[in-house]
Amino acid sequence: MLTDRIALALVVVGALNWLLVGLFRFDLVASLFGGSDSMLSRIVYSLVGLGGLWSLSLFFRPREAKVD
Repeated sequence: MLTDRIALALVVVGALNWLLVGLFRFDLVASLFGGSDSMLSRIVYSLVGLGGLWSLSLFFRPREAKVD
């Protein structure tokens, strides 16, 4: 499903950003969008959070059988 893939991409962006923060104290989102307090950064952070919430639903869905 497309929304699942979008949510996964957002979660990966967030995870990579946190990896950079943890290892190098470098916030890529903030540096790209004008600081952590800028509106664009806050939008990206919010989208990443929503992607994470959407991804929680993947734990509770039945798996689809693959057809080979």
